[in-house]
Amino acid sequence: MSELAKNLPSVLISLVVHGLVFVILLMIPVIIEQVAPEVMIESIFTKELPQEEITRELDLETTPSDSLNVIAGGTPSTAVGAAAQPVATPVNVQQANVMREADIRPVLTDVSLPTDNMIGTELGEGEISGEVGAMVEGYGAAMGVITQELVRMMRQQKVTVIWLFDESGSLVDDRKEIRENYIRVYEELGIAASQDEDLRKGSELLLTVVCGYGATIHKLTPRPTSDIEQIKTAIDRVPIDESGTENMCDSITKVINEYKPTALRGKRKLAVIVVTDESGDDGQYVEDAVTAARAAKAPVYFMGRESMFGYPYARQRWVDPETNLPHWISIRRGPETEFPECLQWNGLRARWDAQSSGFGPYEQVRIAKESGGIFFVLPGEEQSLVGRGANDKRKYDFLAMREYSPLLLSRPEYFRERATSEFRETLWQVIARLNPTKNTLLFEKDDPELNIKHEHYKLDLAGFRQEAASQAVRAARAMALTEETIAMLEKIRPLRASESSQRWRAGYDLAIAQLYVFRLRLFQFLLAIDNHVNNFPQPKDSRANEWNIWWNRKTIVPDEAQFGRLKTAFNLTMTRDEYIAMVKAEEKAAVERLQSVIKEHDGTPWARRAQQEINDGFGFVITDRFWDPKYGMPTKLPKL
Repeated sequence: MSELAKNLPSVLISLVVHGLVFVILLMIPVIIEQVAPEVMIESIFTKELPQEEITRELDLETTPSDSLNVIAGGTPSTAVGAAAQPVATPVNVQQANVMREADIRPVLTDVSLPTDNMIGTELGEGEISGEVGAMVEGYGAAMGVITQELVRMMRQQKVTVIWLFDESGSLVDDRKEIRENYIRVYEELGIAASQDEDLRKGSELLLTVVCGYGATIHKLTPRPTSDIEQIKTAIDRVPIDESGTENMCDSITKVINEYKPTALRGKRKLAVIVVTDESGDDGQYVEDAVTAARAAKAPVYFMGRESMFGYPYARQRWVDPETNLPHWISIRRGPETEFPECLQWNGLRARWDAQSSGFGPYEQVRIAKESGGIFFVLPGEEQSLVGRGANDKRKYDFLAMREYSPLLLSRPEYFRERATSEFRETLWQVIARLNPTKNTLLFEKDDPELNIKHEHYKLDLAGFRQEAASQAVRAARAMALTEETIAMLEKIRPLRASESSQRWRAGYDLAIAQLYVFRLRLFQFLLAIDNHVNNFPQPKDSRANEWNIWWNRKTIVPDEAQFGRLKTAFNLTMTRDEYIAMVKAEEKAAVERLQSVIKEHDGTPWARRAQQEINDGFGFVITDRFWDPKYGMPTKLPKL
């Protein structure tokens, strides 16, 4: 690599550091004439610098059972740091009925399940942590566990349960499925009442409230009711909020505060069940919801989806009924941590994948944990979810993931703790520096110039050349930022060994491996543009009206003509063969870094993302395409 550092020039142009505009479209003469006559060229490939909570997996039948095995949702666990929890009498986790019925894999020898006697006593509400994730195979399975939770609570007192449905258009099918499964709750409660003397003593042990929420709350049952038909009708009446705003945290706070006084007067237990496929738009109020739930001793349960891996957004496909054309609409679906701990950039633009994290969205899981509830992870396919990784048939390794659990602190606590660690704070600075997407809750600022155009280039040579020139400026600047952030991460490499969190180690390992890959890809992007302009091909599709730049596993190896342009522009002293050998060595090193991530963090999202980077390769290919002109028509997109 020392020879590489000496001899292999590259496109490294820094508007920030040098205060100059460096425009490079590799050897396109017309463009070179339009830019500054002198540009500072540095090496593209520099010499390398010195160098818990467990998820329960449930697979329950969706038909009512003949008997009930009850397990507390807030089972005390040493793995989650639950505070001041009562000590349960140890049971054999290998033989416990609930383990067999729910197919829960025992992984810790120091976790005790509650005995029947303990279940019949007050568990110490507010003193134990809820489940951060119960993996279920659908709403029916989740309903079965909720039934068990309600029975547990009703052994102590009457219960009022508030159902909060998000009013997004993306949840219509889910609401229908819940409606059909809802009767199971009351059927199993009937079974429990017939078997349990304590439950037979009371009347209207369970009352239900149905509400919808979006920008505001809509009460769909005029008062708490035990009428199943009225409840099902109320679920049918959940509207679609056209605003697209989902004030989840505020809605939880408001319904708890509204129904808490009547629950207290009636000596009823209050519980909340939130059904949503998004993380909400008011995450800044998550602590208000936590405070309200704890004050009311009201466990909050969530039926939701896994968050995106270290990223706030997912996208859903929507077809315009007027044009019959698909559109891709952004929804909030994460991240799983207080602030993102992964790069928000894929080396060319803002992330557009749909890789799941193995955990629920931060706000929802924190509320469930702090209130003694459960977050149910629903793994079923979402037909409208789009992006690489959407609906992949995968489950992360159960044992591996417990070492990577999010901290689930309040955001101020998380911020303070991160700031005390140079290792973590530097990684965060890199993530924030390379953020191309505006999100005022999670980032102070964004850098839209990191979004390099890869679609919709003009079909004619002059038009393509002009557009490509402006994008080459962005690519060159991005390469400079990539080099800068690589240096930041290499500087803290010695601190990795003393980092206690496997999650932060994984974040570091993946980020630095990705940045080396991104540096290679950006150079390949410039090579692809230069190659296309100087060998301008004819479109293969007679209807084509644009050029597009796509990922490609095959890298561009400069031919004699292109290498000649490189050599002249950058005063290369090496031969073409030496140049090719140097680039191949860097590509090999980049793959080895990614393979190290896979080996070190096997069975986790970090390993999966590293494998995807390998699968994508380093190159680009430019192809023609027909893009329907109707996309240019004014279209009112829904807010999902």
